[in-house]
Amino acid sequence: MPTMTSSSGCWDPGAPVFETDLTLAGARRGKVRDVYPVAGAGGGPDRVVMVATDRVSAFDVVLPTPMAGKGVLLTAISAFWLRWISEQGLGATHLISTDAADVPESAFGGRTTRVDLEGRVVIGRACRVIPVECVVRGYLEGSGWKDYQRTGEVCGIALPAGLGQCERLPEPIFTPATKAEQGAHDENIGFEAACAIAGRATMERLRDVSLAIYHAACAHALERGIIIADTKFEFGVPVDDPDGAPIVIDEALTPDSSRFWPADGYEPGRAQASYDKQFVREYLEGLVAAGSWDKAAPGPELPAAVIAGTVERYREAARRLTS
Repeated sequence: MPTMTSSSGCWDPGAPVFETDLTLAGARRGKVRDVYPVAGAGGGPDRVVMVATDRVSAFDVVLPTPMAGKGVLLTAISAFWLRWISEQGLGATHLISTDAADVPESAFGGRTTRVDLEGRVVIGRACRVIPVECVVRGYLEGSGWKDYQRTGEVCGIALPAGLGQCERLPEPIFTPATKAEQGAHDENIGFEAACAIAGRATMERLRDVSLAIYHAACAHALERGIIIADTKFEFGVPVDDPDGAPIVIDEALTPDSSRFWPADGYEPGRAQASYDKQFVREYLEGLVAAGSWDKAAPGPELPAAVIAGTVERYREAARRLTS
């Protein structure tokens, strides 16, 4: 697993883990995480084992080049935030453990070993996933910026005229999106469309919880020199409490699900330096502009400099946010 060497202080990411093959029935592979259900005492799955691999995705395409150590950094950041969300009283989460020793012995009949999972595993409550991405935007960038340029709105929410790229919004806005299968693209939708999918009472609750977490997390991050420009959350209803309230699942506030900007270099009206996947996106956008890629699978290989630069940005985000 990735380590910080004691002699030089240099990051040693270890061998990359592109995919895992735990021998647990019902496995599914997301863009970055491999997810395995674990049966409880009643026979049905009541827990999941989620492994953050070193895969990287951009524009909803999984790229062929792994980033060694990325999964461990993602797990450290996400586990920190999931615990923090609970400790702050902002909501319940699915997190049970991040200890590879808690993965059942029956899982290790293939190539993947328990050592391979150290630092990159989350064991969580099994949930029925609510199929809406809960996106919160505090600044105008990405697809929101493109929508605003065309219509003056983001997901049907009218915004003041004259805002520039990366401008801070008067108030953070909740802009849900469809939750796409791998290989498909998430699609921004309005709040009413989200209510039609998940129900009005559910979406009102998820909107309020998402905005509350975002507000609190932004304050925490800004004290540590990071602007959280936007982020997305996923929610689910625990299978062992089907009438209970939705809880935060999957990851939370990582560079894979958020835009992190250095606060000391922030300047609206232009693209920002970042601690997230924007470094990868910008490289890929260059390929698209040159006609070398069309944002469809299969994705292109990433050069070593882009890999190293991205992992270093993730490391810095982890160091700042979890301190």
